[in-house]
Amino acid sequence: MKVLMVSSEVVPYAKTGGLADVVGALPLAIHQLGVDVSIILPLYRGIEKKFPLERTGIKVRVPIAIEDRIVRKQGEVLRHRNDQGIDVYFIKKDEYYDREYLYNMPEGDYPDNAPRFTFFSRGTLEFLRSRDTRPDIIHCHDWQSALIPVYLKTLYAEDPLLKGIKTALTIHNLGYQGVFWKWDMRLIGLDWSYFTPEYLEYYGRVNFLKGGLAFADALTTVSRAYAEEIQTQEYGHGLDGVLRSRRDRLFGILNGIDYSIWNPETDEKIPANFSASDPSGKAECKQALQRALGLPEQPAVPIVASVSRLADQKGFDLIAQGIEGIMNYDLQFVLLGTGEKRYHEMFEDIKRRYPDKAGIRIAYDDTLAHLIEAGADIFLMPSRYEPCGLNQMISLKYGTVPLVRATGGLDDTISNFVPEKGIGNGFKFKEYSSSALLEKVSEALSIYRSPKHWSRLIQNGMSEDHSWQASAEKYLALYKSLVQGAGAGEGN
Repeated sequence: MKVLMVSSEVVPYAKTGGLADVVGALPLAIHQLGVDVSIILPLYRGIEKKFPLERTGIKVRVPIAIEDRIVRKQGEVLRHRNDQGIDVYFIKKDEYYDREYLYNMPEGDYPDNAPRFTFFSRGTLEFLRSRDTRPDIIHCHDWQSALIPVYLKTLYAEDPLLKGIKTALTIHNLGYQGVFWKWDMRLIGLDWSYFTPEYLEYYGRVNFLKGGLAFADALTTVSRAYAEEIQTQEYGHGLDGVLRSRRDRLFGILNGIDYSIWNPETDEKIPANFSASDPSGKAECKQALQRALGLPEQPAVPIVASVSRLADQKGFDLIAQGIEGIMNYDLQFVLLGTGEKRYHEMFEDIKRRYPDKAGIRIAYDDTLAHLIEAGADIFLMPSRYEPCGLNQMISLKYGTVPLVRATGGLDDTISNFVPEKGIGNGFKFKEYSSSALLEKVSEALSIYRSPKHWSRLIQNGMSEDHSWQASAEKYLALYKSLVQGAGAGEGN
């Protein structure tokens, strides 16, 4: 079986968030199951300098509407074979991709994102038309490649080189949809008959993701709970009706963790390695974390930490409402992240007012992120919504107990600890309120003061397996069902 992964970002080539981590790891896991998998993404600035790329000689020509005329814009396809033997292709079009950022500047989105990712989607299909072999499955990710299923069922429906290819579209975060003005229907080359609520029309505008949801052969999202949540008005971001109408083709498959990167037994970014069988090195990591952030080196004081984008979606409005209550506990609070300016200012103020209790770093720092995972005691994730979440699974591996709100992948992966039975791997609350958050923090600190129970809780988490293998097997089963034309198995 041949699978082509199409994504606007992939680790280690380009990254803004978790999408890149997923499409960096999932193809390798599928490849290890015997699937012939390849990847394609735009050639952003700097990639050619970091990786040895081979020119394939393949040119792609994509018709793009500019005002009243159609212009065929040309791009080039380059290739890199990664260390695992997977071919990674890049669509080179400097006019669109040779920029400092992937999608947006600090001032806002690039105004030409519609033509940029129209070119990427249609250019990918033109690339496939130029090859001797074709994939059985095209696996698209998020709105930036969501036009591919649309094109395969419309403009390319009778193309002998592409006809019959099956598509899967994964929703990593429904909050990002690729919504543009209605006249971009001309730009993307579709007939106005598709500008209807059934297809791409969305409150008078064109919605790339909605088109993909309507036309893809299978839809997936990154946890079972999120697959259910996005069919509701509360979490559906205006697309819940479309998703309910395709419920039988919607599947929740939990993301995994790349343990070659996130593993306390082998992590070279932490001062001491440790494992479930010998967790002693975690104490040294905690001391190093306190030292790195200028906190008193107090081994008995619990560290409550967060590594996150500072935004309401991540529950920082709850933290803001409850921060004074949190700081009143006997603990140290550690934060790493960037985001909304008001949160930058709030946490800088907390740092000034609680210099011996708050370690705040408003930055992106991968090495410090590893140290926080290894050195903290409790990891805070009170998200308003969380399609999957990776940090809670990373934290489990590092013996750092997750405290989460029961939503999406957080609800799927974290179960409340029951000390009387010794079961559970963390703490979670349902009500979206600062009082519920503070109540759960109090409960966690109470368990922390019982070494016997805390040790059991840490062991429970560290012994779990959240690698990509189980997820990859579910994707493979989905691919096979699409190729065979059968039902894709149990939904949601």
